[in-house]
Amino acid sequence: MFTSKELRDKWIKFYESKGHVNIGAVSLIGDGSTGVMFNVAGMQPLMPYLLGKKHPMGTRLCNVQGCVRTVDIDSVGDATHFTFFEMMGNWSLGDYFKKEKTAWSFEFLTTVLGFDKDKICSTIFEGNESAPKDNETASYLKELGIKEENIFFLDKENNWWELEGTIGTPCGPDNEWFYPREDGKDSSDFLTSNRYVEIGNDVYMQYEKLEGGKYKELENKNVDTGFGLDRLLLFLNGLDDGYKTDLFIDTIKYLEQVSNKNYETDEVAKKCMRIIADHTRTAVMLIGDKNGIVPSNTGAGYILRRLLRRAIRYCKNLGVESTCMLEVAKIFIEKIYGEAYPLLVEKEDYILEEITKEIKKFESALTAGMKEFEKCIFGIERKNAFMAQKDANYIKETTISGKQAFRLYDTFGFPLELTIELATEKGYTVDEVGFNEAFKTHQELSKAQGEKAKGGLTEQTETTTKYHTATHIMLAGLRKMFGNQTEQKGSNITEERLRFDFNLDHKMTEEEIIELQNFVNDVINQKLDVVIEELPYEKAIEMGAYGVFNPTSNDQMVTVYKIGDIDYQICGGPHVKNTAELGKFIIKKEESSSSGVRRIKAVLQF
Repeated sequence: MFTSKELRDKWIKFYESKGHVNIGAVSLIGDGSTGVMFNVAGMQPLMPYLLGKKHPMGTRLCNVQGCVRTVDIDSVGDATHFTFFEMMGNWSLGDYFKKEKTAWSFEFLTTVLGFDKDKICSTIFEGNESAPKDNETASYLKELGIKEENIFFLDKENNWWELEGTIGTPCGPDNEWFYPREDGKDSSDFLTSNRYVEIGNDVYMQYEKLEGGKYKELENKNVDTGFGLDRLLLFLNGLDDGYKTDLFIDTIKYLEQVSNKNYETDEVAKKCMRIIADHTRTAVMLIGDKNGIVPSNTGAGYILRRLLRRAIRYCKNLGVESTCMLEVAKIFIEKIYGEAYPLLVEKEDYILEEITKEIKKFESALTAGMKEFEKCIFGIERKNAFMAQKDANYIKETTISGKQAFRLYDTFGFPLELTIELATEKGYTVDEVGFNEAFKTHQELSKAQGEKAKGGLTEQTETTTKYHTATHIMLAGLRKMFGNQTEQKGSNITEERLRFDFNLDHKMTEEEIIELQNFVNDVINQKLDVVIEELPYEKAIEMGAYGVFNPTSNDQMVTVYKIGDIDYQICGGPHVKNTAELGKFIIKKEESSSSGVRRIKAVLQF
């Protein structure tokens, strides 16, 4: 079997032989600069350099980058969908271009991996009124030996890359590489057959995007290459099931053993095993990341919680204890990814502890919640039966009300997506609008009850207002030091001090404490105005705002406080008008609050 380690090594060694530097992988957690929660592509962390910034390691780069995509989470359970995957990439930043790149991609596929050049198919941009047909790439492919009948010109939707909604950014045609699943048959049915698998993609950023859908030629052109490791590994081993590669086979064998069910013959068990394996793997990667997160009810932590809770439910469906996820996690850490991602081994105990906590938190609620869900279904069916007897034209009700869905969320910890998934399995839908209305009503009630505790304030005075503004600056400093995944986990402010909890996987060093304290005092000394804005939630997020907030819609108005270019945060207030009012900031203590959560106590001297 062709292993994942072999494929990673071959990719890096090949491009190093072509003068590239292995830049390694960056955090899975988005840093906020690209507007997404997780890194979803190998090129995403390199966007500043593709836009013109000089990279410190040169103009020829390569790596294998972990990525997380949850947009297709409901499709996980089939043979080819995963929430975590690895992307093998290489880049030219104003260095080589189409001639070299087509030659190297061809060489890697044919010489290193052994693909038959006569079976390789390639798609390229057919041109339109804004940009010409990519005949240059076509000519290079023919020179390499790709059959002319295996080269297909496709439209902008298929073979063009650009950042939607932007002006002044690089863009251009791409060249996608395909290979048939089986021997026999010529490639004449490429456009209509599903026999062909995309195995890689070379993007040529040769234009600048202008207003009105126009483009102009760039002086410095870039190349962005992406080959999916998981997909290519499957293909190289002649498989049609991604869970049969070395990345998953050990976890599947373990789940077969503990469930006493056969992966090959039991379709229900097969789906359960795939979901448990995939979601546990992604959870391991997110918790064990250098900017690791923990399950929560907001942001990236909410996605992690949803993955873990979905896996827990499918453990129940498979008939195994949820704690088997810990053994699955160990397999990924110790046998599969430990060498490629050594930090996972260092953080193994912490990863397992966080998964254990989420299992304990959700298991008891899951049993009670499932009973409540079944009661909802039973109530609807009983009503349908009663009404059908009275009225032959009665149309059956197949929707779980928003109030019922919110009760499952509020009382039993069921994410709305879980209720929707359960409902779909039963042939029902969920009133999502009604859920959002119930959620909004709950928020307004909570806000009224807790008005005095805004931002952790026990009472609102001139002094507590100053402390509240200081927490904003401190959080900005923590995010600068430890990454934008750093979030507030709790806050309590009195007339005498502030207490602030945040996620971090280690005790802060003395040097880090001093750095944070100096950061806050530097902002205070800059005498920055604190500016308040009200704008739609979606617009606030686009402009870089952050904060613990659950909008009922993207156009819901929110209040945002801006402190220079230091902090831009959604908040209910109150705040001082200028940072000069805060005096001197002194950290008195840094300690553990709970697993993965640290606590800072600090004072202001006026």
